[in-house]
This record gives sequence, structure tokens and C-alpha cells, in this order.
Amino acid sequence: MTTILRPALMSSSDGSALGGVADWAVNMMETIGAPGAGLAIALENLFPPLPSEVILPLAGFTASQGNFTLFEAIFWTTLGSVIGALSLYGMGAGLGRRRMRAIVAKVPLIDLEDIDRVEAWFNRHGYSAVFFGRMIPLFRSLISIPAGIERMPLTVFLILTTAGSLIWNSIFVLAGFYLGENWHIVEEYASIFQRIVIIAVVLVVIYFVVTKVRKHRRSAKAK
Repeated sequence: MTTILRPALMSSSDGSALGGVADWAVNMMETIGAPGAGLAIALENLFPPLPSEVILPLAGFTASQGNFTLFEAIFWTTLGSVIGALSLYGMGAGLGRRRMRAIVAKVPLIDLEDIDRVEAWFNRHGYSAVFFGRMIPLFRSLISIPAGIERMPLTVFLILTTAGSLIWNSIFVLAGFYLGENWHIVEEYASIFQRIVIIAVVLVVIYFVVTKVRKHRRSAKAK
């Protein structure tokens, strides 16, 4: 595999970080084949800075070179996604609702009413959040934690996580498979989507902080 993959990686990597992740993923696949791609994705769920947008198309490209089949690439990466998500679900379940509320309540500018609203929202939209969250950068991993805290039925969680992960993984693996040595184009477009998500999150956080500061100032003046 080395003689097939390395030239493509060297020509496509536009930075040391991307090149480092790509080389790491290649080493995983070289060592244990398609399960290596699954292991890489499982770790990506636990450590979100590892970009699935690199690992998945690279797995597809590797499959296109005949190192393993397209089915194996999709199967193992989806299994890795589910295992990683299940680990985070277990962390959330272990933390528990009461402990989570006690910890979050100590965070500046956050009131118990805010926690109640988030819990109410998750209770209403939790199934959709878990399914669609598997297809949104950053939230792909994090959404499993509140699912565990709220003790979403495990069978339902696994079904929704598997379905969402299968869609996300298939898109990127297939893109890498058919783009061949141009697999890195997928990452370039995905990074734009990720930036949009990050900007949206930052704007929401800024709005929340500003709103809370104003509320606390009004309360202080009222006293």
C-alpha cells in the first residue's frame, strides 16, 4: 500500500497537520487493513480534532486501490463510529443528570433554568439531534454525551447513531473511492462546512454571554 498511497498524500497535503493525520491513518490501514480505518474513526469520535473528513475519503481511496473492498471501508468506519459514540454515551451515563447539573451550575453565567431548557429541548428533539448530529462536524462526537446523560434508550441510540454514521461515512468514503488521488478535494469542501459550523457556534456563544451579562447587570441594578 505504501507505494500507492504515499505519493498521493505528499501531493495533496497542504499543511503539516493534514499530512500528519493522513500519514497516521495510512499507517493504521497498512498495519491492520480496513479495521484500521474503523479504529481511526473510533478514535476520531473520542478526539474530535482528528478529522473524519480526511480519514474517510482516504479509506475510500485505499479501497479504490484494491487494498480492501468498498464494503469493508464503509462497514468498518461505520462500526468505528458507533463504538466511539457508544463510549461517549457511556461517559454521559456515568456522569449522570444530577452530577452534570451540579457541575454545570457552578459555571459562571449559567443558571439552572438554562440547564432545564436544554434538557427540555433534548427531551423533545433528542432523536433528531442524535441522528442529524452524526452528520455535523464537532457535534458528531458531543451529541452522544447528553444522550447518555438523559439515558436515551440504548437500542434507539444505537439505531440512530448507526443510521446517521452510515450516511455520513458513505458519502465521504464513496467520494474518496471515485475521486482517487484527488480524494483531498473532499476535505477542502468539508473544511468550509466545518468553518461555517464553528462560526455559528461562536456567534451563539457570544449572544448567550452578552445576554447573560446584561441580565445580571439589570438584576444587580434592581437590587
